[in-house]
Amino acid sequence: MRMKISSNMGKTDRLLRLLVALVIGGLVYFDKIDGPLGNVLLLLAVVFAITAFFRFCPLYVPFKMDTREDKADR
Repeated sequence: MRMKISSNMGKTDRLLRLLVALVIGGLVYFDKIDGPLGNVLLLLAVVFAITAFFRFCPLYVPFKMDTREDKADR
């Protein structure tokens, strides 16, 4: 039994999430951010990258948000 998760994230949203994830990853890698704050931001960057990859943000569901440009594949 497979569950189909429909995407709820548009191209702009995905690109912004990936860009933020890369910036945070770079800052942590080059020791500009470290300690507990660095760990929390790195975790956030991983979540951003995963949600961008799958084109689905679970936090959008309860708020019925959808950032896709074309809403045809609902």
